[in-house]
Amino acid sequence: MIRIIGGGLAGCEAAWQVASAGLPVTLYEMRPVRGTAVHKTDRLAELVCSNSFRGDKVDNAVGLLKEEMRRLGSLVIRAAEASRVPAGAALAVDRERFADAITAAIATHPLITIVRQEVTSLPAASVDEPLIVATGPLTSEGLSGEIARLVGSSQLYFYDAISPIVLAESIDRTKVFRQSRWDRSLRNAPAPVGAEAGVASEGSQPSAADVAGESGPAIGCGIDDGQGDYLNCPLNKDEYLRFYDALTHAESATVHDFDKERFFEGCLPVEVMAHRGVDTLRFGPMKPVGLTDPRTGRFPYAAVQLRQDNLAADHFSLVGFQTQLKWGEQARVLRLIPGLEQAEFVRYGMVHRNTYVNGPTVLSETWQLKQHPAIFFAGQMSGVEGYVESAASGLLAGLNAAALARGRATSAPPRTTAIGALAYYASHADPAHYEPSNITFGIMEPLVKPPRSKMERKMAMANRALDVLADWMRDRAE
Repeated sequence: MIRIIGGGLAGCEAAWQVASAGLPVTLYEMRPVRGTAVHKTDRLAELVCSNSFRGDKVDNAVGLLKEEMRRLGSLVIRAAEASRVPAGAALAVDRERFADAITAAIATHPLITIVRQEVTSLPAASVDEPLIVATGPLTSEGLSGEIARLVGSSQLYFYDAISPIVLAESIDRTKVFRQSRWDRSLRNAPAPVGAEAGVASEGSQPSAADVAGESGPAIGCGIDDGQGDYLNCPLNKDEYLRFYDALTHAESATVHDFDKERFFEGCLPVEVMAHRGVDTLRFGPMKPVGLTDPRTGRFPYAAVQLRQDNLAADHFSLVGFQTQLKWGEQARVLRLIPGLEQAEFVRYGMVHRNTYVNGPTVLSETWQLKQHPAIFFAGQMSGVEGYVESAASGLLAGLNAAALARGRATSAPPRTTAIGALAYYASHADPAHYEPSNITFGIMEPLVKPPRSKMERKMAMANRALDVLADWMRDRAE
């Protein structure tokens, strides 16, 4: 039996891979026995930040990582596709349907047992019964202490913030327009390239509809219908400067119990970005390029994008507007945005601390602890950032835990693949300056003779990655 602590994206993906290999799994999840500062339900794989899994084309690194995971039989990607909501060329989900799909798939698998209790000490692990720690960034204090003692170093941390969500009917549609940036949609996505899709683990995999538990939403519901998948709130210069002034003078919530604020660069609160300069937001989450205001026929001075947050389309999240402002201040400042003057907030933004280990000092590229190879780490606790990256680490940890339990060699795909490059980064980056990372083409092994065109280089890397992944999958199956 393989034990997994944590029922988030990484833990559920790992459990699915182990069970699909024909081995029994016990998955521990402390909710609802003990809650967290940001989770609201007892569902597995509950998304507490954005509902976006980011780009879904293979011409970007996270899109390539998703395609690799599809071919490796990822439960998380299948569930995401089954609960997709419109988001242009990105993969975004109805967070409740997504969590329901994962929970149903895990709970009904005959080889998976879910135990709802808090784990405060690490169970014994052996090569016959490996342990996967996928407790996520909100690991409880007791278990964090146990992990710190195990790895022999202090826990690192950074602060993360989540975006507000507004009620769709409270948005003034006379002031906003619907459009995807550059009219970019999934209809124009490059077709999957390289090896044919397949699964590496043993056993059959369900269809997307099976994972959703119904014939459910068509995967194509995320495709741009020609109008665009985002609502855009355009601001002229005066409106932007008024908003900027209010934002930079608004009162932040107290970051209690934390001795120092250290935010992950890829998820900075909007007010932290604003304090870097008056135009920072116009080159960040409020960038106007690629959007044509129908009233002027030109790029607006700045724009706030709203992304559909559920299939019912009655909730929209503010893209890139993570914040730690006090709730009253959020309402006051965000209602200065054209179209949101009467906005009703379904959820306010908030800040929480994410905990992770220093991967390069303690992890191998198979996600095993160097000093305790029967113990695997996965998810954000292991030092990756992002939903897809967390699930990818859980996928590989699950495959390797199953291999170890069966007396087979553990391995990771080469750095020429996205999933292999992520594992290599987490285990080989500079430990003195280690921070959680999203997948990028920059951490993958470069091409020997790269094409001049940027798009051709990306597609060449994607083709190479999928070919190499196919070879690795065949080698594992032998």
